Amino acid sequence: MSTFSLAVRDSSTMLRRNLLHARRYPSLTLNLLLTPVMLLLLFVYVFGDTMSAGIGGGDRSAYVAYVVPGLVLMTIGSTTIGTAVSVSSDMTEGIVARFRTMPIHRGSVITGHVVGSVLQSVVSVVLVGAVGVAIGFRSTDATALEWLAAVALVALFATALTWIAVGMGLISPNAEAASNNALPLILLPLISSTFVPVDAMPGWFQPVAEYQPFTPAIETLRGLLLGTEIGHNGWLALGWCLALTVLGYLWSRSLFDRDAK
Repeated sequence: MSTFSLAVRDSSTMLRRNLLHARRYPSLTLNLLLTPVMLLLLFVYVFGDTMSAGIGGGDRSAYVAYVVPGLVLMTIGSTTIGTAVSVSSDMTEGIVARFRTMPIHRGSVITGHVVGSVLQSVVSVVLVGAVGVAIGFRSTDATALEWLAAVALVALFATALTWIAVGMGLISPNAEAASNNALPLILLPLISSTFVPVDAMPGWFQPVAEYQPFTPAIETLRGLLLGTEIGHNGWLALGWCLALTVLGYLWSRSLFDRDAK
């Protein structure tokens, strides 16, 4: 069997293992998923009238359309925290040491985590999107090509954050530390354009909010689904996704190979 075939076979096995873990222990995924759902309901039904006055001219449905794309990407950040916890648990509980004694492809362990996390992120996005539709989100003007580009953006963004989360899990001494180390993946959306436009923020803070990874991706997703102007955000979002994917991959492989010595 070729090296590539061996890698695909073993990665598929690890993927099944991680999906079975997620199915048997759904509490972590559900807890992380509830955060963006609760924020969506909070900002629409508690703060909706106030927020819509500045964004939708008093029309709450306009604010629903504004906030849902941001919370879709925030959901990805929340879901990948579970990846960091799972990777750290595998590394500290001895299961990876057992895998290393077996004739399996070395990289299949973390590849299984990455693919499994991306699939969970997509499912989480669908659930949050369904809640958004239930409370009034509509994307009537988006073409089939724009929807395809939106799905590709979500998948690419999930892949990028997942590789970063894997690295955070590998540097953590335990699951609790992994959860804390991955908190920026939830905090960054809070200081992006998820809930309010960047130009409504203090002037000194606007560059921070505008050029961090979440804001360009959110604005690109809004442009694809709602027809707003994308501008330079499309290239920034693509650049962040590719840079974080490469950085996360190299970082994770380096940490994993170092621990194998």
